[in-house]
Amino acid sequence: MEDHPVAPHTAEAPPARPPRSPVFNLPRPVLAALALLGLIYAVQALLLSSDALDWLFFNFGFIPLRYVTPLSQQGPQLFWTPVSYSLLHGSIEHIVFNGLWLMAFGTPVARRIGTARFVVFWVLSAVASAALHAVLNWSNATLLIGASGVVSGLMGAACRFAFPPERQPLRPAHLNARLSIPEAFRSRTVVMFMLFWFVGNLLIAFGIPMIGDSSQAVAWDAHIGGFVFGFILFAFFDRQPKPVAPETSDMLQS
Repeated sequence: MEDHPVAPHTAEAPPARPPRSPVFNLPRPVLAALALLGLIYAVQALLLSSDALDWLFFNFGFIPLRYVTPLSQQGPQLFWTPVSYSLLHGSIEHIVFNGLWLMAFGTPVARRIGTARFVVFWVLSAVASAALHAVLNWSNATLLIGASGVVSGLMGAACRFAFPPERQPLRPAHLNARLSIPEAFRSRTVVMFMLFWFVGNLLIAFGIPMIGDSSQAVAWDAHIGGFVFGFILFAFFDRQPKPVAPETSDMLQS
């Protein structure tokens, strides 16, 4: 009998594991912002006494009265408080509500403009929110804290690109073309969103509480200042989105 060579047995390679999806599919600047806000609030709630908390709010919260007080009678807080107030929150409901909206609207904006521009946008939208609050509360000793002005700015920016284009295939929101301001006002989706948003803030202005409010007063004017800033000036932060490959053109929005 003839011997026939037998091919050596080779074990089949195990199938490749699919890539793991992150637990939170959020861009890094949004995750970093949430972590920073959460850390600061944890320190406020767990470590600071009432006197220390008053010191924190006075030195890092935004107070319009500072801007009618002579420089010789105050410290340098007026230079950083138009931004630092956006990192402070007064209650767990306050920070959770802002955090949810930050995830919803900060995600497409951060993916579109990148980390550096996102940080600059945060700073300038905080300043814009504080500026309108100061104008409408000039010389008042009110205390403004919270990221809702910045979140409103992100909402305004998202109105320029993130809503589904009408009669066009859906794709990741940050890859949509940027609408001009007239085009945005011609979009029914954008107009309806803006209408509900402004009506909600007008209800707050007339003292009607909305979902997510605590017992503290809500600075509706700061919301409007941030929204107008983001909506009108977003083009200065925008960068041209990368072309979408044909196989990804039908992906759902992020």
